[in-house]
Amino acid sequence: MTEDIQIPTMADLAAKGEQPEVLFWVGCAGSYDERYKSVTKAFVKILNKVAIKFAVLGPEETCTGDPARRAGNEFLFQMQAMANIQVLDGYQIKKIVTACPHCFNTLKNEYPDLGGNYDVIHHSQYLQDLINEGKVTLKGGGEFKGRKITYHDSCFLGRSNKVYEAPRKVLEALDAELVEMKRCKTKGLCCGAGGAQMFKDAENGKKEINIERTEEALDTGANTIAVACPFCMTMMSDGVKNKERESDVKVQDLAELIAEAEGLNG
Repeated sequence: MTEDIQIPTMADLAAKGEQPEVLFWVGCAGSYDERYKSVTKAFVKILNKVAIKFAVLGPEETCTGDPARRAGNEFLFQMQAMANIQVLDGYQIKKIVTACPHCFNTLKNEYPDLGGNYDVIHHSQYLQDLINEGKVTLKGGGEFKGRKITYHDSCFLGRSNKVYEAPRKVLEALDAELVEMKRCKTKGLCCGAGGAQMFKDAENGKKEINIERTEEALDTGANTIAVACPFCMTMMSDGVKNKERESDVKVQDLAELIAEAEGLNG
């Protein structure tokens, strides 16, 4: 990805007879979406800095099957899931971390029905653990002084898996002001991409969901909209563009904000 970061694959480690502490499940967006690749890089830089022994599947990783299941193609979902479970079990994977709530939900809650049982953690939870353990110290977080950050809850992370505090604890570790939208946590509003809506044309209506949600974020006065999901990243970024606020409002993932505070950008 870049020369200054180390990303070992499971095949590399297996050839040396080694096992990682955690498998980083990159996901389709983290691998192919130009914007979300920077989130993958930021998270890997953090893992490198704190010397976490991790690995990725690389070319052996395929889609979890979440979009197929949400769109109603159960047969394709099971095919993709079984193929992934075979690979994961082949490497005796026990612990998985991912930056995508869709991958997180599918691996954690749906793979066990097909025989795939793993300890699955979202990167917001993992980052919180690293901060709590003192491995990520955020000594360079002074540049966040005076910045207002609002956090958008991903549906699959929040309502589906009750992960509300970890992302906020990560943001609170920054020297910034966390301001909440009127609809947040259990009452949070979807970004508009869920249920495979991301991949289809909009239906008739007065307003797009992502525009409604972006308006709520902008109403807080925040100059940073924090997200923890590639789908939310796209929808909220499009909303900010629609409102022509790109020059003064940034949409960033938690990993990017922590990497920035740690001086790992660039």
